[in-house]
Amino acid sequence: MRTRRKLEQYLKTSDFYYDLPQELIAQTPLERRDGSRLMVLDKKTGATAHRHFYDIPTLLRPGDCLVLNDSRVLPARLLGHREPTGGAVEVLLLTDRGDKVWECLVRPGKKVRPGARLSFGDGLLTAEVVETLEGGNRLIRFDYDGIFLEILERLGKMPLPPYIKEELSDPERYQTVYSKEVGSAAAPTAGLHFTRELLEQIQTMGVNLAYVTLHVGLGTFRPVKEEEITDHEMHAEYCAISRETADLINRTKKNGGRIICVGTTSCRTIESWAAEDGTLREAAGWTSIYIYPGYRFKVLDGLITNFHLPESTLVMLVSALAGREHILAAYEEAVREKYRFFSFGDAMFIG
Repeated sequence: MRTRRKLEQYLKTSDFYYDLPQELIAQTPLERRDGSRLMVLDKKTGATAHRHFYDIPTLLRPGDCLVLNDSRVLPARLLGHREPTGGAVEVLLLTDRGDKVWECLVRPGKKVRPGARLSFGDGLLTAEVVETLEGGNRLIRFDYDGIFLEILERLGKMPLPPYIKEELSDPERYQTVYSKEVGSAAAPTAGLHFTRELLEQIQTMGVNLAYVTLHVGLGTFRPVKEEEITDHEMHAEYCAISRETADLINRTKKNGGRIICVGTTSCRTIESWAAEDGTLREAAGWTSIYIYPGYRFKVLDGLITNFHLPESTLVMLVSALAGREHILAAYEEAVREKYRFFSFGDAMFIG
């Protein structure tokens, strides 16, 4: 799904740039998940306020519905070597294509061509490169005995973003506390701020929790390289909505409650499957929805999200919700106030 906008302004990728000092990129998670700072942004006026994430319940109302992505991160980063040369190779699993074949990112790309043989864990896992796809990704067929996920748990590493330079001592810190459906190549990071106790508090006050699944892949974090944002093509990602979730969201809207998505992945999931009248039904499949200014949201009313990379599709998405000027002004304020950015950084409530 690809959405064209009506307003012919701010079409350049450079219009979504902001200057971020490197020292503000969070390298490690806080010890307390809900202890991060929280910027509250009024999407209509652009007014901001500064809180902490544990204040989220004060921003919600009984009858609202929080939508959370329950995808769980695969230990999808494999370090091995090429046979017979022994040269180092790094493989990041993106999408399960079936029959032991995965679409992957590889490094060094120039040396990993179709026919190349790879080995991981002293031969516990071997693979052959089958095909080079448009854009440079590889199809790789793996060979192993046993259960692939158990082998990944033994050999794989958490696929942290390239701007995080330190390995995690506790890989579970890169999972949300409600993660369940294994399949993501990166965490849906807005959810990392929630604790089980905070979710229980939110439910007790009469806010419903609804779960969707979007397995984070290249579509979420692929950089925009085109000058015109409308020339960017989103990579498809798998997402699903259960009947229970669809019914809960529909009831919430009918009763006047707000739909608050936790993270851009939850937002993209419900917007992908929404009818024009804003209703949802049980659905599953691949989405390449691309949301940028001019998009009319069918379901979402508010968003809990992290701060995003300059010129990324995610900055464009939040700009579609709150306006480019409001978002860039809020980001500039976050820089002045020394907020922590990206995966392990601070959060924003847009409502």
